[in-house]
Amino acid sequence: GITIQSAATTCFWKGYRFNIIDTPGHVDFTAEVERSLRILDGAVTVLDGKNGVEPQTETVWRQASKYHIPRVVFCNKLDAIGADYEMSVRSIKEKLGAEGIAIEYPIGISNTLSGVIDLVKMEATTYKADPKEAPIVGPIPEDYVDVANKWHQEMLEKLAAFDDDLMMQVLDGEEPSVEKVKEVIRKATIESKIFPVLCGSAYKNKGVRLLLDAVIDYLPSPVDIPPVEGKNENGETVVCTPGDDQPLAALAFKIMTDPFIGKLCFFRVYSGVAKAGTYVYNSSKGVNERISRLVLMHANHRQEVDCI
Repeated sequence: GITIQSAATTCFWKGYRFNIIDTPGHVDFTAEVERSLRILDGAVTVLDGKNGVEPQTETVWRQASKYHIPRVVFCNKLDAIGADYEMSVRSIKEKLGAEGIAIEYPIGISNTLSGVIDLVKMEATTYKADPKEAPIVGPIPEDYVDVANKWHQEMLEKLAAFDDDLMMQVLDGEEPSVEKVKEVIRKATIESKIFPVLCGSAYKNKGVRLLLDAVIDYLPSPVDIPPVEGKNENGETVVCTPGDDQPLAALAFKIMTDPFIGKLCFFRVYSGVAKAGTYVYNSSKGVNERISRLVLMHANHRQEVDCI
C-alpha cells in the first residue's frame, strides 16, 4: 500500500552505519515528512519511472530545500511497462528547476531491464534472474557503449562547472580519474548544487546496492556538514559540535503511542551521549525529565540500548 507514517530503522553497509527514516510520499501525510526532514543529514528522493516528477514530489522537494538537505534521486520501477528513464531525468530540471545529473543508465527498460551502467566508473552491473544471487560487474555491453559514452560526457560537462581542475581536464580532452569525479559529485551534492540520479527496481533488488554505495560516496555524514546551532536559556547561540565528549544536545521530533510500552519520543542526538536512567533538561517546558528507557527502533520492533 502507501506509507502513511514515518518509520525508523538502522542498517549497516560496507562498515558504515545508516540511520534511515522512511517517510510517506503522499501529500496528505506531508507533516510526517516535514518533522523527519528537519533532523536528517541527507535524503533519497524516489521517483516512479513511469511518471518522473509528480505533483506530490514537488511538495516534498520544497520541504527538503527549506532545510537545505542534500539529496540523491533514485528512479524506481524501471521494470514496469511504460517506464522512461530519460523522461524522468528531464522532469527533474523541467518541473523542479533542479540540476539532476544522471550518474547511471539502465540496461534495458520495462520487462527487459537487466542491469545498470555506472557512468562514473564506466562499468556495467548485470543482474541474475534470482534477486538473491550476486550481480555480475563487468564491461558495458557493446550495444550500450555509444549511449553510455554520450551520457558520460554530458555528466562530465555538467560537473566541470563546479571544479576548475575538472574543467581543464574536460577542455583538454583528458579522461579524469574516478576519484576526481566522485570528489566533485560529493562536494556539489553536499552543497545542494546538483542531485545525482540513479536507477533500478527496488522490488526486484536491481540497483539497490549501487544506491547504498552512492549514499556513502555522495551524501554527508554528521561530521561533513556545519555543526547545528541552538540557543541556550540566555538566548546566546551555542554550537553543537558532533562528538561523544560534548554536552548532550538532542531534538525530539516525534511523539507516538506504542500499544505495548506507552509513549515513545523519537529524538536525534546532535552532540554528546544520551544514557538511560539520566536526567535531561527539556528546553520547551523548562523542566528536567528522566530518560527511563532507550530503544533503537526497527520499524515496529524495538531493541533496548544503554546509550545513544
